[in-house]
Amino acid sequence: MKTLLTTLTLSLFTCTMLAQVEYKIITSIESIVPNGLGRSRLISSQENRNYKDFTTEQTEDDNSRNKSDRSELRVKDFEETKLLNFYNIGGIRFQNIAANDVLVSSKINSMTAEGWELAFVTSAVESDSGTEDGQGIFITRYIFKRATP
Repeated sequence: MKTLLTTLTLSLFTCTMLAQVEYKIITSIESIVPNGLGRSRLISSQENRNYKDFTTEQTEDDNSRNKSDRSELRVKDFEETKLLNFYNIGGIRFQNIAANDVLVSSKINSMTAEGWELAFVTSAVESDSGTEDGQGIFITRYIFKRATP
């Protein structure tokens, strides 16, 4: 009995150690441009890239650049879900924020149903810095993971 229990424990531990994980990032970009002039979107890439294909190693003696065409970096196969802007002519629109929350929640629920687990969320903001700056975005990255077969 002890041998069977030990064998099962070791095999479970080994399977866990060998599990492969893949990650996927979904990005929401919400405009904080006054008067509703900005664009807000939820972006989800449908393509994969190998970062090594676009990476070079820089040294003090070598200032070589990656020889690949920058257009190869562009991803053309992606989902773009429209979101509402935070502001309109009257100022901040709480209804817009609530509407965006519903859409982002829907995307997260859909990803979860497809076997993805929300692992990390990170956000940043570039906001209006005064009367001369009418630009700004609020960006959130949702990082999902799932085990691969």
